[in-house]
Amino acid sequence: MYFSKKAEYGLRAIVVLAKNYPNLKSISEISSEENISAKYLEQIFTLLKQSKIIVGYKGASGGYKLSKNPKIIRVGQIMESLEGPIQIMNCSNKKCNSKKCNSKKVWISLEKQIKRTLNNIRLNELI
Repeated sequence: MYFSKKAEYGLRAIVVLAKNYPNLKSISEISSEENISAKYLEQIFTLLKQSKIIVGYKGASGGYKLSKNPKIIRVGQIMESLEGPIQIMNCSNKKCNSKKCNSKKVWISLEKQIKRTLNNIRLNELI
């Protein structure tokens, strides 16, 4: 299983917002601090806004902030908003083609552990 740069950069940017909560931070400030392309951050922030993890404010003094306290937001929420549902194999959903797959238990268990780990980490623990 591999998380993309989108997940890596998105989490780094969210941690910056968590450190500054409840204050606003611009994409250009985050881009400079984390050495991430501002254009790529805009794409990432679009997904995070759609998931209601962050809110954006327009204007000269605008920027972004977390929609909730960092104590409430879980890393699993962030990862799923950026990567989609956490799924390591088709075995763990209804798309499995095999009727007698003996390894299915491994993949389902592993997926549950990954989800549990990511959802047990709250954003405030990363700041």
